[in-house]
Amino acid sequence: MKSPIINLEDVAFLKRSHGESFECQIAPVGAEVESRKLGFNVTVVPPGKRAFPYHAHRGNEEMFFILEGEGSVRIAGAVHRIRKGDFISLPPGRASAHQIINDSKAPLRYLAVSTMEVPEVVEYPDSGKLGMMAGSLGGRPASEETIRHFARLKDGVDYWDGEA
Repeated sequence: MKSPIINLEDVAFLKRSHGESFECQIAPVGAEVESRKLGFNVTVVPPGKRAFPYHAHRGNEEMFFILEGEGSVRIAGAVHRIRKGDFISLPPGRASAHQIINDSKAPLRYLAVSTMEVPEVVEYPDSGKLGMMAGSLGGRPASEETIRHFARLKDGVDYWDGEA
């Protein structure tokens, strides 16, 4: 068994980016210490960027603690200012749709904690997508049991579609 203790200096930050709006570095701390029921990471978002699209978890609860900097968080369509020392609680459900935005001139650093319930369904209200994940979450290595599927909500089919 790996040690249950690790210093942030010993965790490699992984860079993620997409287009002009999304960029961050994530240190997958929970995966590094083999946490099973909680996922946790430290995320750093550069000025003018967002880490993830606006989304709502249907199975997992999330909590964020702002370690450094300031910015905004969209929750259920409303925008709230956030700064160092703030806790953000997001229970599962559409009413907790959220997105953290660094609209400041300095990096925004936060601790993200999530329950690791699988399978998970995530709704993306801005793009009309639905994501389904099973098998592996939270920076853990994917396996042949891992399923990640995204579809447009409008493209859904009837339960009996294709059944004889």
